[in-house]
Amino acid sequence: MHYENDENYFRGYEWWLMKEAKKRNPNITLIGLPWAFPGWFHDLDIQYVGIWNERNYDSKYIKVLRNMLDKVGLTGVGIIAADGDWSIANSMIVDPYLNESVEVIGAHYPGTNTVMEALKTQKKLWSSEDYSTFNDEVGGGCWARILNQNYVNGNMTATISWNLVASYYKELPFGRDGLMTAEEPWSGNYVVESPIWITAHTTQFTQPGWTYLQTVGHLAQGGSYVALTDGKGNLTVVIETMTHDHSVCIRPPLPPFNVTFQNATFQLKGSFASIKELQVWRSQFNFKTKKPSFFEKLTPLKLLDGTFTFNLAEDEVYTLTTITKGQKGSYPDPPPSARFPKVYKDDFNVGNPPFSEAPDFADQTGVFEYYINLTDPGPHVFTLRQVVTERPITWVSDADQTISVIGDYQWQNLMVTCDVFMESVKTGGVFIAARVDKGGQSVRSAKGVFFWVFADGTYKVTNDLAGQTVLAEGQSGTQAYGWHTLSLTVKGQYASGQLNGYPLWKNAVVLTPKNGWAAIGTHSFELAQFDNFAVVAE
Repeated sequence: MHYENDENYFRGYEWWLMKEAKKRNPNITLIGLPWAFPGWFHDLDIQYVGIWNERNYDSKYIKVLRNMLDKVGLTGVGIIAADGDWSIANSMIVDPYLNESVEVIGAHYPGTNTVMEALKTQKKLWSSEDYSTFNDEVGGGCWARILNQNYVNGNMTATISWNLVASYYKELPFGRDGLMTAEEPWSGNYVVESPIWITAHTTQFTQPGWTYLQTVGHLAQGGSYVALTDGKGNLTVVIETMTHDHSVCIRPPLPPFNVTFQNATFQLKGSFASIKELQVWRSQFNFKTKKPSFFEKLTPLKLLDGTFTFNLAEDEVYTLTTITKGQKGSYPDPPPSARFPKVYKDDFNVGNPPFSEAPDFADQTGVFEYYINLTDPGPHVFTLRQVVTERPITWVSDADQTISVIGDYQWQNLMVTCDVFMESVKTGGVFIAARVDKGGQSVRSAKGVFFWVFADGTYKVTNDLAGQTVLAEGQSGTQAYGWHTLSLTVKGQYASGQLNGYPLWKNAVVLTPKNGWAAIGTHSFELAQFDNFAVVAE
């Protein structure tokens, strides 16, 4: 929401993704985790406004939010709090209205453990952000271990992965920290990683509304098991025997433990004692042979008097279930992986894009959206526009100015060209850049070659996004409310720039960085437009 009462379900990719998810599973539950808030949020003339995220929380704000949701009829929307550690449980114990306002206590990266105060509230406990681990086989092992042990050790009935699909340049922070990888929209390549199949061991054989049985725990020689039921006679048991070094998550540190080969005997009791057969699904990581086998259907297991014994090796995952509808999903061979094209152009002339973000650009700060300029009858009707005019309330201390990166991180010698349009008289400023070496939470310290022009008629060339190392500067004659074409060429240790087809500066010495992305951005949070972006790399 760029301003109060601004509703736009086309903005960003999240609404599109939610609609696509609902098409596939109309019963899916959607959860929103805000990492930032609009800058105007604190200026609202309402009873009380506070901010909370995983770094801190405000009990009063949570209670006010619950009251406001109820007032507008959103009584079915629950609040998960406070997304850091478990400390909110202490406040909930002594504050009945806060306790009533919070539906789920959520903690981030809890290391499979909870605290006594959280248990005392008798609320649902969730690991409301977890995993965040490189999705190789060790990442899959991390996911297998915590999916079970978050409940076994911490009574957490949900584990939410950050993130779902790693669809951003792998050199950005947390590269490939998704359950699968799809980081090349230009090639269409994607990789279904091991965490997808580990997820299926639980999600194909349970549903929201199922409950964990109390008879769960650790196996004698290491590993864990959980059992769940739908209350209608169905049973699913998930077993994991992940070893320490093959199940390390990015955080928190994992204390030492041992897992060895073992025979485990299970005795079903009560209503489950009459079960005669269980479907069996197995994943074997096979770290020694490096030939893993994921989510393989085995011969159904026959039970005698509700008893069965299983031979369990290290680094395996089993699902034993009465559910017979399990299926290993198939997918066509993805297109081959390819580097970002060395010659690339985008005029942003997309009539009906599914969402507002331009392909291949990765916004690091600010929001760059498709924009239809109805006042311009010329070639710039469709543009890309930086639309955030006030620095947001952010999770990290990111840059004061906006930037969106694109391309191949290994690029060294290249030419970047773009038409730019400043909308802030006197104070406006925009840039194009090459060899940008950082993004995400590190973007403030990004280095590169940044070619800036300003609405006061000047230009500047800097070696960093912060603008502290100046390579060249002078008069440009640029102004707001007029299109200008910028061109930046970087080759070896030298960089040169053109304005509207004429040389403006040349032979600026660039010693570092040696490589990086191309980029566009603005001097501050302001309205500015970009069109006819092009790059040619050697």
